[in-house]
Amino acid sequence: MNWTDINAIAIELSETHPDIDPLTINFVDLMNWVLALPGFEGDARHCGEKILEAIQQAWIDERA
Repeated sequence: MNWTDINAIAIELSETHPDIDPLTINFVDLMNWVLALPGFEGDARHCGEKILEAIQQAWIDERA
């Protein structure tokens, strides 16, 4: 998995953190949680606010 795998990341986050409301997480924590996902191979230097916003939105959509 890499930063462009937005939907796969959202699914993993939803499964890994089922009790977390994605609207309440800050982007620093979100980035760290993504980096910690099993099989994630992306580099933190390639992550930006737009990617984190897309991940957050996909996570919100996944929970709906």
